[in-house]
Amino acid sequence: MPQQPLTLSVSELNREAKHLLETHFDWVWVEGEISNFTAASSGHWYFTLKDEDAQVRCAMFRRANSRIKYRPAQGESVRIRARVSLYEGRGEFQLICEHMEPAGAGALQVAFEQLKNRLAQEGLFAAETKQTIPSAAQHIGVVTSATGAALQDILTVLNRRSPHSTVYVFPVAVQGEGAALQIAEAINLADRLRKEQTLPLDVLIVGRGGGSLEDLWAFNEEVVARALFAASIPTVSAVGHETDFSIADLAADVRAATPSAAAELISVDQTELLQLVDGLSNRMARAVRRILTDHDTRHSGLRRRLKDPGFALKQQKLSLQRLRASLQQSMRQHLATAQSDTRQTHLRLIAQHPRHALARHRSQLTPLYRQLALHMQHRLKDAKAEVAHKQSLLRSLGPEHILGRGYAIVTDSSGKVVRQAQDTAAGDAVKVRLQKGSLTAQVTSQSSD
Repeated sequence: MPQQPLTLSVSELNREAKHLLETHFDWVWVEGEISNFTAASSGHWYFTLKDEDAQVRCAMFRRANSRIKYRPAQGESVRIRARVSLYEGRGEFQLICEHMEPAGAGALQVAFEQLKNRLAQEGLFAAETKQTIPSAAQHIGVVTSATGAALQDILTVLNRRSPHSTVYVFPVAVQGEGAALQIAEAINLADRLRKEQTLPLDVLIVGRGGGSLEDLWAFNEEVVARALFAASIPTVSAVGHETDFSIADLAADVRAATPSAAAELISVDQTELLQLVDGLSNRMARAVRRILTDHDTRHSGLRRRLKDPGFALKQQKLSLQRLRASLQQSMRQHLATAQSDTRQTHLRLIAQHPRHALARHRSQLTPLYRQLALHMQHRLKDAKAEVAHKQSLLRSLGPEHILGRGYAIVTDSSGKVVRQAQDTAAGDAVKVRLQKGSLTAQVTSQSSD
């Protein structure tokens, strides 16, 4: 019976293929164009690397891509260092990327340009946000390495130009892992101490000596740029040599070419100050002499124009005597007028006293009362006569008077007055009202006569 051939499951086959690929290939460098780039929520990157004839799937895990200084873009040509592998779940050939850099350009330079463009769009480099740097700072903060040449250069310049200034050093690492975070924290600390009035800082210098792009990279980190932009204290960036340029230079209020230039920028040479003081002193002395001469000239002129004060005093005394006499005469006249007015007012008040007015009114009241009583009697007599006349007239026109002459008033059963015979019929009951009393009768016949 023939022997059955060895049969593998799909998982076993993919596992063997993966092992074969990973053990056969060492690390490889591959160059191509990025497409289908995806940044997963887990932090991993997935993309396809392709050229004109082929493509390969790639994965770059978070641990590896966190070391990349820039973010790759769709269609960008890159060079990667990767190990060859196979994704067992789908049996797909893939590269596990450990390093990436732009093809034909340095990764740091690309990262620098990307960050610069993004922060510029956010307005971190806008000219209108820049603060004025004091030209004669008394209290100076310096964020740099405590052992670096940059600090010594700053102190040397300040000791020569402005020895009275006070320097506060915030020591930090200026390159290597974590340097950017230290620099940003030092900037924030200096700004907070100034706001709390713990340190009377006038300006803050942030910088270091020269070096390669990699050495200066801490000053190209976003965290440093944002700390400089947020600081309320005026800031001066002094990174590297004159030809070096960093993101910090753009974010700070002012860029100095070197640390020494930064110290010169925020200080005034004491020799220049002394010369300025001497010049001002000479100008002040000349101005004082000129003012004193002018005052002497004016004093002499005034002395010649000044009259004898005794004569002026005598004139003033005579004028005062005249005014006093005039015032006394005016007061006497005013007093006499006031007394006359008082007497006239007193007489008018006596004449208008309520007792006199009451007596006059009483004397007028008696004849008026008599006239009123007589008039009321006449009116009452006339009213009574008029009422009697109208009563007699009413009696003569009333039905009782007519009934007294032998007439009667006939009404039907409903109380309606019967005015003519046709208003009744034979057998109707009628009521006959006489002057005194009434009768009830029955109609037996009627006639229209």
